Amino acid sequence: MKVLFAIKRLASAVGGAERVLCTVCSLLAERGHDVAVVTFDYPGGETFYSLDYRVKRIDLGIGDSSSHARIGETLRRIRALRHLVLKEQPQVAVGFMHSIFVPLALALADTSIPVLGSEHIVLEHYRTRPLQFALLLAVSHYLARITVLSEAIRTRYPSIIKKRMVVMPNPVEIPVGQAVSRIVKKRRVLLNVGRLEEQKDQLTLLQAFALVSGSHPDWDLRIIGDGSLRIILEKSVCELDLEGRVFLPGVTKDIGSEYRAADAFVISSHYEAFGLVTAEAMSHGLPVVGFADCSGTNELIKHEQTGLLVPGGGYRSSSLAAALERLMSNSGLRQQLGDAGRASIADLYSAVHIGDLWEKLLTEAALTSRT
Repeated sequence: MKVLFAIKRLASAVGGAERVLCTVCSLLAERGHDVAVVTFDYPGGETFYSLDYRVKRIDLGIGDSSSHARIGETLRRIRALRHLVLKEQPQVAVGFMHSIFVPLALALADTSIPVLGSEHIVLEHYRTRPLQFALLLAVSHYLARITVLSEAIRTRYPSIIKKRMVVMPNPVEIPVGQAVSRIVKKRRVLLNVGRLEEQKDQLTLLQAFALVSGSHPDWDLRIIGDGSLRIILEKSVCELDLEGRVFLPGVTKDIGSEYRAADAFVISSHYEAFGLVTAEAMSHGLPVVGFADCSGTNELIKHEQTGLLVPGGGYRSSSLAAALERLMSNSGLRQQLGDAGRASIADLYSAVHIGDLWEKLLTEAALTSRT
């Protein structure tokens, strides 16, 4: 099958959805499908994440792919997408995230090429972005299907969109052998991975770690990621007297080494669409802790079975600190939760299983367009 995927950018330091796209495209290419990826990046840049050599990459170089597009840029992008897709003639076109599946749907509205939108956020994202939501509503009838990451996410959307939505979880690489073995080190590591933004709430995490760090002098906290709150978080590290105990090294292409060097994983987010990094941590056998009111997190973690879920509300830092204290002081509990979490992820989110789901969805979309 010939499939064209589209996403705003792949060249610079990007996030979970971009990593998922590279994984899905590579999976399909390995299975013999003719796969291309189009971006708005300028030609010549390398993909931040690994992409199979059989995947054709096309960079349109229109505007700054890392920032919001102006109206003129958006219109140029729609024209360019239409010209390219009609030239490539894929059986199905897939836009990853609303920032591109909206213009892609408009570009192909009067063609016979089915368009799938792959949504990687939750409805809460649109509460402060009414224009984005209005555009989503407007183009929804041009989309053959819209993928979302869980049934819980799908049920929260209005029926006009929900009826077109199908659940498509993110694939999680299940490490084996050496890839899952712990890296030997002198100090223990509590790991967090995520953009340094308000949604991820690493400020609460710092406050929680400050409450338990004195009782566990052999533990450090590593926060992997970057974002607009870096300066605020660095200032908080100083104010909480956590220098030398908390590290913010930025983004990394080798996230697997971070998981293997960690002893426990903590996700402090207010909400998640899927919680890819939590699932990845679990696949590496790490015990995980997060908030019970965090969508995405609370669908991955079964409390006291595959991890710990703590109350949110007005006492986030103290609730989180209590759970961290349990994990950091009990190696047996860490092992128990880590083993159970790894087994649960392997059953539901393996790349092979998700690859099968994508093949089925793409085949159905291509067949429907010919009837």
